[in-house]
Amino acid sequence: MPIEILMPALSPTMEEGTLAKWLVKEGDEVASGDLIAEIETDKATMEFEAVDEGIVGKLLVAEGSEGVLVNTPIMVLLEDGETAGDISSKPAPAVKTSADVAEPAVEAAVISTPKPARHIEGERVFASPLARRIAADAGVNLASISGTGPHGRIVKADVMGKPASVTVNSPTPAPLASGPSSDMIAKIYADREYEEIALNGMRKTIAARLTEAKQSIPHFYLRRDIRIDALLAGRTRINKQLEARGLKVSVNDFIIMACAMALQSVPKANAIWANDRLFQLKPSDVAVAVAVDDGLFTPVIKDAETKTLSQLSVEMKDLAGRARDKKLAPHEYLGGSFAISNLGMFGIDNFDAVINPPHGAILAVGAGVKKPVVGKDGELSIATVMSVTLSVDHRVIDGALGALLLNAIVDNLENPVTMLA
Repeated sequence: MPIEILMPALSPTMEEGTLAKWLVKEGDEVASGDLIAEIETDKATMEFEAVDEGIVGKLLVAEGSEGVLVNTPIMVLLEDGETAGDISSKPAPAVKTSADVAEPAVEAAVISTPKPARHIEGERVFASPLARRIAADAGVNLASISGTGPHGRIVKADVMGKPASVTVNSPTPAPLASGPSSDMIAKIYADREYEEIALNGMRKTIAARLTEAKQSIPHFYLRRDIRIDALLAGRTRINKQLEARGLKVSVNDFIIMACAMALQSVPKANAIWANDRLFQLKPSDVAVAVAVDDGLFTPVIKDAETKTLSQLSVEMKDLAGRARDKKLAPHEYLGGSFAISNLGMFGIDNFDAVINPPHGAILAVGAGVKKPVVGKDGELSIATVMSVTLSVDHRVIDGALGALLLNAIVDNLENPVTMLA
């Protein structure tokens, strides 16, 4: 029977995507592993591989279609002896429209799920690309899993031990603050010249997630000034030594290291909010905000506490470069317990950052500025001072615990030699 190819979930949080480009056309022969389409998520453009083989009988979704819901049919493959006449007539695939945003949940296509398939030893195992990645990361043998996807294909839910859902609902975006509609606003500015800019997937996601964060997370803020003259002097010496290797560390690299080590010093603060419980992480997985065209990425440096300053610098440069090119894989920007947002290079003295859920905290970093300071002996001198603000989720970290974490970060940055010892 004809095989329906479904819109894939290319990351654990993906609920819809844009079918950017077809790499096949009707009548083409497709083998397992062939690239068949380019899919845009809110974060990246990724290639989609076929897991079945056959002839492309029908392309159900046009190139450039936005808001195509995960697990809805996008293409039909024909097996040997089948023709286009064997393709049953079905409603058009579910595509999210602007009208859907106002509804709490819109029911999409209902997908029939066959009985789980049993795999015979030596037989080829069919699994979605995401299921294969999750299984590989977890060390799970796919041959031991019964698939509940179309024609027994193994899907993400099978690998994670969850039952596959047969009804796909469109995502419910976080409710935005009440206010006039776009039509009402347009009327106000009807006599003014302006350009209307449609929101892309990344901007929609940022709007929804940060609205949700400010509405649902009880933020509180802790502020400190940090003297960084010793850090700047140490950075200069280190960069002279690294010059022959073509490496150069930044102040931000020191900040990443300081936060990673502080999370180890104050382990109770190395935690995330998981709705009805907390997850206290063992490693220091530190996310760092990177500005990109039309949005923001927060790639995660995992096990940051185990890495040298030069290793952190090289990894951060690589992640930031690929973030700007939208070439990061989902596992490189999902996760972490703590984030850093540094606007010091833009001349910003201080600011308050919004927590990126489910993180427990985020450090906002301002510019290093020369200021008059009073020393311990009461004498007035000039020092380079960097202002930081720690935004904290009060559900995860209480005031005293947050203060301990921020003090540990400050200690590391004001005494960088102790970090490098």
